[in-house]
Amino acid sequence: MIKHKFHIYLLYSKYVIRKKKLILCFLTLLVVSGCSSIPKNTSNACSIFSEKYFWFKNALATEKKWGAPIELQMAIIKRESSFDWLAKPGRTKIFKIIPWKRPSSSFGYSQAVIGTWDMYKQDTGNDLALRVRFKDSSDFIGWYIHQTNKKLRISKKDYYRQYLAYHEGWGNYKNYKNKTNVVSYAREVSSQARKYKGQLKKCKSRLDRNKFIFF
Repeated sequence: MIKHKFHIYLLYSKYVIRKKKLILCFLTLLVVSGCSSIPKNTSNACSIFSEKYFWFKNALATEKKWGAPIELQMAIIKRESSFDWLAKPGRTKIFKIIPWKRPSSSFGYSQAVIGTWDMYKQDTGNDLALRVRFKDSSDFIGWYIHQTNKKLRISKKDYYRQYLAYHEGWGNYKNYKNKTNVVSYAREVSSQARKYKGQLKKCKSRLDRNKFIFF
C-alpha cells in the first residue's frame, strides 16, 4: 500500500515538474518572439532603433568594442536576414519539387554558419552566444569585421569590401570578382550602410542619451 502511494506520488511529481517546464518554455518563447519581431521600417536606422532601443545599445557597444560602424552592422543584417531572428537558407529541391537539404548551416540575424560561430565563441569566450539573439549577432559581426581588418587589411569603414569578405569568407575573398551576384550584394550593403549613416546623424545624439529602462 505504501509502495503504491509512493509510486502515485512520484508520477504526480513528474507530471507537475513537466507541466511547469512546458509553461516556462512557452513563456520564454513568448518573451523572445515578442522581443525579436521584425522592425516595421528596416530601411531607416532611426525608425529601427526607436522601435528597438536595446538594439541601438547593442550595436553601439559593438562599435566601441570592435570598431565596426553601426551602419555597416545593420546593413549586413538587413542583407543577410532582413532582421528575421529565425532566418535560414531555403531548402534545395529534388526535381524542382521535393524539398531537400539546406545549402548551409546559416542561421539567425547574422546568418553565421556553425563553424564560424564556434570560432567566434572560442576566440571571445562568449560560450553562451546564440545566433537568434541580436546582441550576440551584433558582437559576432563586429568580431568578424575586426578579423577581416587584421587578416585582409580591409578598412573597417570600407563597407563594400568588408561585406565581400563577410559573404565569401577570408579564404575565398580573392575570388569574388567571378561572382556577379555577390558583387551586387556588396554594392547593396554599401549603399544601405551609407543611407543608415546619414539617418543616424539625425538621431544618434537623441538615442545615445541614457534612458532609464529596466529589462
